[in-house]
Amino acid sequence: MSFYKWSLMPGKASQFIGLANYVRAFNDPVVGRAFINTLIYTLVTVPGQMILAMVAALLLHSLPRGRAFFRTLYYLPVITSWVIVSLLIRYLFQSPNGLVNYFLVEVFHVVSKPIMWYEQASTAFIPILVLGIWKGIGWSMVIYLAALQGIPRELMEVASIDGANGWQRFWKIILPLLGPTVVFTLVMLLIGGFNVFISVYLITGGGPRQQTEVLLSYTYRQAFDFLDFGYGAALSMLMAVFLITASYLQMRFLRKPVEVY
Repeated sequence: MSFYKWSLMPGKASQFIGLANYVRAFNDPVVGRAFINTLIYTLVTVPGQMILAMVAALLLHSLPRGRAFFRTLYYLPVITSWVIVSLLIRYLFQSPNGLVNYFLVEVFHVVSKPIMWYEQASTAFIPILVLGIWKGIGWSMVIYLAALQGIPRELMEVASIDGANGWQRFWKIILPLLGPTVVFTLVMLLIGGFNVFISVYLITGGGPRQQTEVLLSYTYRQAFDFLDFGYGAALSMLMAVFLITASYLQMRFLRKPVEVY
């Protein structure tokens, strides 16, 4: 489909145009902006999710009781509908009378006047990033928690006897043993980051002036708003090639034998 000017008219043949859709994609300034926004989203949300999930997993792993309750509590955002939480975040960051502005201005006095979140690209993307981090913590946390439970308790006891503090035990024992799990979550979260769509579509709609477009939202608009399925297919193929390459490179260079120091 990406090699054609795809026709939706019954009985009308689609016109073969070769690589024209791909050439158009590389010359489209909105594609460049959408790629940068998608990259920013991934570079912010993936480390944010992984770090906070690791902290939550370590805290839950150390709890003597109540682990199941807190694990369920942290996992609830993961199973909550993207549509519901996106609309909720959009409401919380409404300008000028949203709840976030109320706390920033009236309660904590961080700013003197309400922030118009959705009028500028620099602030319109913040609610999307906040939602991306918050909603994904529970998924990585459950995976890390399962991996932590597989670490032999004897290793931690021996390290404690040898005088290792908590940070040394984490850096020299826990993190190396969690290496394969960390690489797995990194690859999966990278794929998820580049598939961001619903939050952008519902919170900002790609605005203002297409400054918060991401690859999937722009691809969706080309295919289903403008019915340019050939161009939409070309954009999706370019994104697929990028993700396959990035995932392979991560697994190739980050997956190493587990060594405990």
